[in-house]
Amino acid sequence: MITFSLRCEPEGHSFDGWFRSSEDFETQNAGHLVACPVCGTTTIDKALMRPALSGTKREGGPQEAAKMMAALQHLAREARAKADYVGPAFAEEARRIHYGEVEARQIYGEASPPEVKGLVEEGIAVMPMPPLPEDKN
Repeated sequence: MITFSLRCEPEGHSFDGWFRSSEDFETQNAGHLVACPVCGTTTIDKALMRPALSGTKREGGPQEAAKMMAALQHLAREARAKADYVGPAFAEEARRIHYGEVEARQIYGEASPPEVKGLVEEGIAVMPMPPLPEDKN
C-alpha cells in the first residue's frame, strides 16, 4: 500500500488516499473514481509529500490500515442501522430536513459530487461513508 497526500481542485481541500500502487492511483483518478471527501469533486492532484527517509520508524502499515478500515466500516454499519435510506433522493431530502420542511432525522443515500458540493455550499453537513463489503454483492 502507498499513501498519497491529495488535493482537490479548485477548492484546495487536502486529504490522504491509500492505493495499491502509483499506477492504481493514476487509473482510478483518470476514471474519476477518486473524490474529495469534503466537496465531492473528482478533480484531484497529488500534493507535495515529505519523503520517507530510510531508517525512520513508521507506525502502522497495512495491518493498521486494515484495522482502521474495519473500524470505519463498523461505524458505517451502525449509522446505517440508525438512519433511513433515501437512495438517490439524498440531496433533496437533506435540504428538506435542513430547511425544516420535514421532521429531522438521520438519513443516508447517494449523491453526485455536484450535489454534495451544493449541499456544503448551503451549509448542510454531509459526510461520505466508507464502502462496505456487502455493498458489492
